[in-house]
Amino acid sequence: MTASSSSIRVAVLGASGYSGGELLRLLSAHPAAEVVAVGAGERAGAAVREVHPHLEGVVEDMTFEELGPGVAGRCDVAFLALPHGTSSHIGPDLLEAGARVIDLAGDFRLPAEDYPNWYGFDHAAPAWLDKAVYGLPELFRDQIRGSALVANPGCFATAAALALAPLARAALFEGNVVVDAKTGVSGAGARPTATVHYAHTEGSIRPYRVGTHQHTPEIERVLARAGAKDTTVTFVPHLVPAVRGVLVTCYVPRTDAAACARALDEAYAGEPFARVLPEGTMPDSKHVQGSNVCEIGVGGDERTGTAVVVAALDNLVKGAAGQAIQNMNILFDLDEGLALPTTGLYP
Repeated sequence: MTASSSSIRVAVLGASGYSGGELLRLLSAHPAAEVVAVGAGERAGAAVREVHPHLEGVVEDMTFEELGPGVAGRCDVAFLALPHGTSSHIGPDLLEAGARVIDLAGDFRLPAEDYPNWYGFDHAAPAWLDKAVYGLPELFRDQIRGSALVANPGCFATAAALALAPLARAALFEGNVVVDAKTGVSGAGARPTATVHYAHTEGSIRPYRVGTHQHTPEIERVLARAGAKDTTVTFVPHLVPAVRGVLVTCYVPRTDAAACARALDEAYAGEPFARVLPEGTMPDSKHVQGSNVCEIGVGGDERTGTAVVVAALDNLVKGAAGQAIQNMNILFDLDEGLALPTTGLYP
């Protein structure tokens, strides 16, 4: 990965995981960024191409390092693709040393009091939570510009927020909304576990973390910021036998589907990465695989008066690494679409 002397110097911490590998893949085609450091804990000292063989010929002779706050002296921006609870320890030191930080974990998405219940830890740097900007460009682009700390949204939360926030702004619903979600196994990370073992997932569809998933308060918070009143979310994710992809089906009671479609069309007119599909067309997670696009479709059940809004995205791109690069482009006043594909891989 080479670039000119005027390039943005990038460090990727947690680069041995799936999101980290996707950051390296996308950044390799970025004309204004140079990856100068790649961090990993257990894989420190290993060649990047050994862990990510699909990057052979792209990463040259890069080796994983065990990186700490000192990397701030070598980079302009640090992507933190680390386990939840880790970024809140290292992020503040990077920021105070002058680097900008884009956190792909959940460490800066919620108020401090929510972390023990939803993430299982006490937040290590609560003073930084009010300084973090929620990095969903289609909704909060103006706040992202000029910020130092970006909380990259979760994959489920990105899809649900893009599907529902325009409806909230148009005051099209209140009360409880049901969000039924499906995800591929890459969302669980690269570490092999019994939960994502092939023998357990092949041919299986199963719900998990019902009522306790950490993206629930994240979705509710975005909708409240968009104007939703007295809104709660019943969020149920399901693991499906696929590698990539997130699809959320949002059931909005007592709402007109045609009004929802108009609100979405108006909200995302001209947005390259939020695509509202024609009437009668529903998203398919396969269609957006490998792209930074979230596709949204609207249907309705006239008998029950329920609008059905469906959104699909690639959890590793628009749901993680791609959106993080989109945020970086905004931070550095670049073309927002640099290095981000809008066409999926199909079949």
